[in-house]
Amino acid sequence: MTTSTTIDLNSDLGEGFGHWTLGDDDALLGVVTSANVACGFHASDPSIMRRVCDRAVEVDVAIGAQVGYRDLPGFGRRFIDVEPAALTADVIYQIGALDGFARVSGSRVRYVKPHGALYNTIVHHEEQAAAVVEAVVSYDRSLPVLGLPGSVWLRLAGEAGLTVVAESFADRAYTPEGTLVSRRQEGSVLHDADVIAQRCVAMATGQPIDDATGNPLTLKSESICVHGDTPGAVAIAEKVKQALADAGVEVSAFAPPS
Repeated sequence: MTTSTTIDLNSDLGEGFGHWTLGDDDALLGVVTSANVACGFHASDPSIMRRVCDRAVEVDVAIGAQVGYRDLPGFGRRFIDVEPAALTADVIYQIGALDGFARVSGSRVRYVKPHGALYNTIVHHEEQAAAVVEAVVSYDRSLPVLGLPGSVWLRLAGEAGLTVVAESFADRAYTPEGTLVSRRQEGSVLHDADVIAQRCVAMATGQPIDDATGNPLTLKSESICVHGDTPGAVAIAEKVKQALADAGVEVSAFAPPS
């Protein structure tokens, strides 16, 4: 059965640091429609940010600020009990840094997506969620924000007048409540490209997927994240995009790059 649905494909990119590389940014930029570019706090550096922004502009991919905790050693996957005002300042700093490189490349930051532990924390943490909302509102309230459906983050962002975009994850297991299964648990990350592609078609067309207990779970999805740091990431992303096309789903950025 075909549909006339439109979905965005996003991926976390620019997550190397210095001589250390992670994922194939150039290849993924040939597949996705939105690039969540690390802004130097959990990963990336100025040279990487500029390179990824240059390439994103070349292939007409929207640039998003992937903001996180200041945690290079932990890749931003550890909770930090940071004061709200400091978190707001950290997020403004990251958006501004990436926006500078995006503008030099001929574009600008088009949206904001929290990363890792910050992403998961502000699903429920009112104080930190409000601090990130304040950062986006202060920097540019026209920027859409990406996050988990039903999260405190998206609720507060919507109440502040920001455009909210509901996101699902191609290769992550979900709890019955619709939150992500912790990466510390076995089976939290999926690796079978065929299974992932089928799940993405279901998520894009409003059909249920299996949660971690095997029960049906329906997720609201305006954008699907295909991770760039898992084995076979490019092949998985390509299979997902092809499966969506075969199902009649148009892949298009929610925040046009130009």
